[in-house]
Amino acid sequence: MSPRARDDTDTTPSVQGDREMQQGIMELMWRSSHVSGGNAHYVEALYEQYLDDSESVPDEWRSYFDQLPRPEGSATHDVPLSPIRDQFYQLGRENRPRVAAAAESGENKKQVKVLQLINAYRFRGHQKANIDPLGLRNPTPVPDLDLSFHQLSKADLDSEFQTGSFFLGIDKAPLRVIVDALERTYCRSIGCEIMHIVDTEEKRWLQRRFESVRSAPEFSDGVRKHVLERLTAAEGLENYLASKYPGTKRFGLEGGEAFVPMMDELIQRAGGYGTKEVVIGMAHRGRLNLLVNILGKNPTDLIDEFDGKKVIERGSGDVKYHQGFSSNVMSPGGEVHLAMSFNPSHLEIVAPVVEGSVRARQDRRNDEEGSKVLPINVHGDAAFAGQGVVMETFQMSQTRAYKTGGTVHIVINNQVGFTTSHPLDARSTEYCTDIAKMVQAPIFHVNGDDADAVLHATQVALDYRQEFKKDVVIDLVCYRRRGHNEADEPSGTQPMMYSKIKDHPSSRSLYAKRLVDQGVLSEEDAKAMIETYRDDLVAGNHVANALVQEPNTSLFVDWTPYLGHEWTGNADTTFDMKRLQQLAAKMCEVPDGIDVQRQVAKIYEDRRKMQAGGMGLNWGFAETLAYATLLDQGHPIRITGQDVGRGTFSHRHAVVHNQKDGSTYVPLQNMSDGQPRFTIHDSILSEEAVLAFEYGYSTTAPSGLVVWEAQFGDFFNGAQVVVDQFISSGETKWGRLCGLTMLLPHGYEGQGPEHSSARLERFLQMCAEHNMQVCVPTTPAQIYHLLRRQVIRPLRKPLVIMSPKSLLRHKEAVSSLEDLAHGKFHMVLSDQSDLAAEKVTRAILCAGKVYYDLAAWRAENERHDTAILRLEQLYPFPKEELLEALQAYTQLEDIVWCQEEPLNQGAWYSSQHHMRTVADMLKDGLGRELKFAGRPASAAPAAGYMSVHTEQQRQLVEDAFNL
Repeated sequence: MSPRARDDTDTTPSVQGDREMQQGIMELMWRSSHVSGGNAHYVEALYEQYLDDSESVPDEWRSYFDQLPRPEGSATHDVPLSPIRDQFYQLGRENRPRVAAAAESGENKKQVKVLQLINAYRFRGHQKANIDPLGLRNPTPVPDLDLSFHQLSKADLDSEFQTGSFFLGIDKAPLRVIVDALERTYCRSIGCEIMHIVDTEEKRWLQRRFESVRSAPEFSDGVRKHVLERLTAAEGLENYLASKYPGTKRFGLEGGEAFVPMMDELIQRAGGYGTKEVVIGMAHRGRLNLLVNILGKNPTDLIDEFDGKKVIERGSGDVKYHQGFSSNVMSPGGEVHLAMSFNPSHLEIVAPVVEGSVRARQDRRNDEEGSKVLPINVHGDAAFAGQGVVMETFQMSQTRAYKTGGTVHIVINNQVGFTTSHPLDARSTEYCTDIAKMVQAPIFHVNGDDADAVLHATQVALDYRQEFKKDVVIDLVCYRRRGHNEADEPSGTQPMMYSKIKDHPSSRSLYAKRLVDQGVLSEEDAKAMIETYRDDLVAGNHVANALVQEPNTSLFVDWTPYLGHEWTGNADTTFDMKRLQQLAAKMCEVPDGIDVQRQVAKIYEDRRKMQAGGMGLNWGFAETLAYATLLDQGHPIRITGQDVGRGTFSHRHAVVHNQKDGSTYVPLQNMSDGQPRFTIHDSILSEEAVLAFEYGYSTTAPSGLVVWEAQFGDFFNGAQVVVDQFISSGETKWGRLCGLTMLLPHGYEGQGPEHSSARLERFLQMCAEHNMQVCVPTTPAQIYHLLRRQVIRPLRKPLVIMSPKSLLRHKEAVSSLEDLAHGKFHMVLSDQSDLAAEKVTRAILCAGKVYYDLAAWRAENERHDTAILRLEQLYPFPKEELLEALQAYTQLEDIVWCQEEPLNQGAWYSSQHHMRTVADMLKDGLGRELKFAGRPASAAPAAGYMSVHTEQQRQLVEDAFNL
């Protein structure tokens, strides 16, 4: 059994005997001279050291201190030590005559100082490490690493001291040997930041991995030759492209070539662990190199893109350094599928997209631990430090809804960001990676010119991820031989750095020289690698190692059933009535023993009445029943967002909380044996990373329903980049299909500018080429059929739903079981009243909640000459359905569009031309002016005062009838 799986409550005879023996040792130690008399000061200092880092003291002292009563408060050196001192004082009184000589011993005091010195290297050795290949780094002096700081001197170098938990292979060694080992471990080409980790086992594991080999293991000649070959490939591609397309933007990898052998090692080592899929989120710099040298994109295809040839039949396409790719490679553990995500210029937004794609793949494989699918996110230094979505992604990493078993983060650290002139302008932290400390991720800063160190850091990083299933960061400290892009002249803002880079040999040259000097290979062999690689490039051969030419397609996500479908407005969403009633009853069951909160119990009691036909169906019932029927038909469902378990407005309550013990029960997870996965989790308080995650999930899970619900629709603007760069344009740019559903609460109820509008106008402005659907359902039956249509149709398009707030419990917004069983989603709802069609002279077109206000005003004022039609789908605009509905009114004189939103917002500007087209198509050929009724143009979405809101609402409703 591994240490992490050990059961500390084991009371077998052998364990019990060990405990009794340990108790006896403790009693002997209490009576010994080492903890008595004048040595109390020494022990106190050692105890403070133990509180600071328990692993920094010898094992016997750690065992002893573990038995002491802890002072109140945090376990740090700042806590009061008086209870401990009292014990030491009492022991001293009992043993003073025997230990007077030892009290004055300086040796024990120096032993403590040596242990403190060891700890200082573990904490701060990275600040002294040689991690900058250019030698421009001017680190702040670290006094903690000086002997004098710990009251030690050169005179102590030949004295022997205990090494504590420092891995030296011997218990005692001269101080000179200890310091040399510490320098080699923590101050050479790898700077380790691991002491911020709270978990002792993780910290000790990492210490052993670096200390046992002094951060420099000896690799075989074969391994090192392979690393050189990969460095040659990385440099060779950049040189080839630079000579063939000088000045063309490509964000080359020159200066960071060690990234290629790093990725090669990560993938191969992961495959050895049994990983089946690796999903990569890649920054711009080095992307083309990774595509060709690791994923196996044919160089000929890349050249075609440089030549400007069109490579996709439909859509806009995208620049070459945004493109994604997938392939299969062979590893020691079998075939591994590689997928690089498409990525816009908003660099860090791809990170949560990758995590979502990984989680979907893990769910498909029932990979609960995350062993089969590995996420790798590659970042730039300035973006990693500067963009808030990085923090959000880290914050999600260990939550139930978003964890993926740990991510390997790689920062290609050019030390200058984009065009920033000084690190002081790029961040406020010492390192660009400091944000990762918030989740206690270990961080390895590694010199990009030391390929062996890069390889070691890579191996430890992946092993840590596999062992502890947590995030880890590799900070590849390198440089950028050219500017921000190849058309940029960097010396204008970076004169000192680029004068150094001009004369600096490449990583490949340095490593080749090292191998030649060490006799690993000859100079001729090293040169032959260059020629071989260039010949393959010119010939258009694949240059990625271990590429599988005939991949195992079972490793792919099968999108075949969803490809090539043209837009169709409807699908058969009917459902057998008997089975529907059975599901409705099942989803209302709560097992005995669960104490349901009073208001929630009332909701479930009402649902039972709805199922039995005693009440009209409300929104929450119909929505939940839609999920139940989809699960029954074999479709998995995932719902996340703030408050989705209960619903922001307490309408859903898909998760029941036991009032006795806080446990939860989810009826939709218990509908039948062997049912598909139903996942529902409240999200972190984020929109950007969470929505990006769900987009990534939906692009990898085509058979299910993936829903993100905003707490208020307005809040999606915190994730605007996800809508702009992925949801609205991903298909036309990259051919990437997505069936994500967004529920955005929208409606004017006097709740102010930031709780009224889901910015309908923004979505409609982005609509073109049937890229997504924008719907405003107004009845429970409509949301039921709309959600079912989204999955049952083979068409996969993002669905944006302006969902209601007040309509969730509106007495008029009800449906029947028959509406659900036998109905469909109506893109246009015709007037449901008993109007005589031949007497109707005015038609009011509207969408959303305002319909109920209009209907109430009409009934109160007995306006029988006005029909009210609801546009339930605003894009793609339902021209045929609206035309059919209007043609029923042969005496029509006026057509009015009524909306709650201000004139410059809502659907008016984006949809009026569609409505005018329909008006012109009416058979009588009469030209009718389309009139507008709504709030006046406004900079804010809504009024902040209830009195103003009420007056505006009254006026726009009256205008709709009287304009």
